[in-house]
Amino acid sequence: MAIKKILLVKTSSLGDVIHALPAITDLKASVADAQIDWVLEESLLPIARLHDGVDETISVAMRRWRRVWWRGEIRDEISACRRRLRAKTYDAIIDAQGLIKSALITRAARGVRHGLDFHSAREPLAPFYHHTYRISWDLHAVERTRLLIARALGYAVPPRINYGLNVAPRTFPWLATGAYAVLLHASSGEYKLWDEQHWRSLGDALNNAGMTCVLPFGSERERERSGRIAGKLREAVVPPALSLEELAGMMAGAQAVIGVDTGLTHLAAALGVPTVGIYVATDPAATGIYGCARAVNLGGIGHPPTAQQVIAAVHELAP
Repeated sequence: MAIKKILLVKTSSLGDVIHALPAITDLKASVADAQIDWVLEESLLPIARLHDGVDETISVAMRRWRRVWWRGEIRDEISACRRRLRAKTYDAIIDAQGLIKSALITRAARGVRHGLDFHSAREPLAPFYHHTYRISWDLHAVERTRLLIARALGYAVPPRINYGLNVAPRTFPWLATGAYAVLLHASSGEYKLWDEQHWRSLGDALNNAGMTCVLPFGSERERERSGRIAGKLREAVVPPALSLEELAGMMAGAQAVIGVDTGLTHLAAALGVPTVGIYVATDPAATGIYGCARAVNLGGIGHPPTAQQVIAAVHELAP
């Protein structure tokens, strides 16, 4: 039987969802007439919809549900999601996340289930699947996802990586016309942050190169940090709170994006924007920017890059 109806389960986080996009491109190129549905967190639906290969998205809200699962309206949402998962019979259901939460979602859907074997997942999930696959931990997260889906569906991984995004730059009334760079200084993990003085040195260099610095934020604490850094620069903007779609459109028009290890940095690189990833406490070999011709990773665990290294990388990528 030809495989046509495919359900991908990869619910979060933003960086993990970005890492799954090349596998969608591979799948559409390799499986004739594939119809791809994707289960992911409600806040990340816009990312899946930026890829032409995704036919339908199915929203879950695991983070929100588990806090107040006993409420009647939440239980109604969960029931509605279960009905949606079972509305179709899929030829292949692929758990590309490999966690208990994603395995439970996979089990709730109807069809042949595929996932990582005992040696390849963080949790013992093999009983949830009909077929399991051993995928080396030595591979980058992008390649692990590409290889898992290729093995599940029986095709060879294509040689080239294509994130499949085509986002037009957007204009904003708060951002004057001209060249600008986006500084993604914030992260949910404090240990990933780069020193504020480094951001100021970088911002000065970008201003001297004729670029305004844009410092978006996602929380009040991050907004305050944006304000502190922007306040020391000659040309800088702290934008209003932006949606994920607005952030993508803003970054698509940037001359450069410089960011710490956060999902938005991966999104900028996937969009093809000149991007510098700054790593302070994580290993870019495992989950850094990957397969993007106009991007570079700097630093690593315990070895953050200097401001001068980042400035030099920006000038090389976006002269």
